[in-house]
Amino acid sequence: MEHSEKAYETKNLQRATIVRDILEERGIPAFLMDKKDLAYGIFGSYQILVERDDLLRAQQIITNDIRFD
Repeated sequence: MEHSEKAYETKNLQRATIVRDILEERGIPAFLMDKKDLAYGIFGSYQILVERDDLLRAQQIITNDIRFD
């Protein structure tokens, strides 16, 4: 992903995985990046990266179609 942008960020791996999977089901290639601190594991986050051209569509899907209740 040469021109990737952050579409989503969370401290919860399960939520990050769900967002990535839904984006990919909708035809948007997505990459889950682990930004957690390796030594402690409690600092940092997980980010979902998408190509710059897909960013707006990905953000719309995340905002409108994904709910974590």
